[in-house]
Amino acid sequence: MPEPTPLLEVIAVDAADARAAHAGGADRLELVSEMQHAGFAPSLETFEAVRAAVPLPLRVMIRRREGFSAGGVQGVAELVHTADALRRAGAEEFVLGWLDPDGTVDGEAVRAVLDVLGGSKWTFHKAVDATDQRDAVYDAVRGLPGLDTVLTSGGFPASGDGVEVLRAEAERERSLGGPRILVGGGLTQDALPDLRAAGLDAFHVGTAVRSAGTWDSPVDAEKVALWRKLVG
Repeated sequence: MPEPTPLLEVIAVDAADARAAHAGGADRLELVSEMQHAGFAPSLETFEAVRAAVPLPLRVMIRRREGFSAGGVQGVAELVHTADALRRAGAEEFVLGWLDPDGTVDGEAVRAVLDVLGGSKWTFHKAVDATDQRDAVYDAVRGLPGLDTVLTSGGFPASGDGVEVLRAEAERERSLGGPRILVGGGLTQDALPDLRAAGLDAFHVGTAVRSAGTWDSPVDAEKVALWRKLVG
């Protein structure tokens, strides 16, 4: 089986970000709002504008509150409504993931949202980095309809510090036919050589490709292009 092509995913919050990421060579976008809270679901209007702006695969965040709690019965109902509305608007790929108070996957919330996504491709969000029960999280989501990616730093604030965890999880998931590991969270260019040498081949960047390195500055096509070159 051929090796997968290295993947560069860029976080976008609007059409201007999306166009810059596309110009710089990004393979895929993650579309969010409210990045000061690590990303909430975008509005339908923003989704439609971004979808019209670029041809890239677009993973849309399904998240409405800080942390990784779904928010109980009412919260789950709101998440389902959000997911359904985005799906009806034409969204085809998603990002989602919630935990119960004990740190295991909130399977009820995840399944409720998946029920309206019709088998769409999706990424399990960085909730895996908010629990010490990482293996249980993978066991709970592996094989769910449409899951093909887990976004993680290995449980560390900076992805570069999680190399050994990420290596082990990527090797295990490949052997089990599980999701691809998408490395993200405090990711720096200096960390890329070790991560690539460890067999990681998918990377997720946000502030690292913004003009001022802050969320209130736009994505910079030249910075994306440099990451594109380094990722391979």
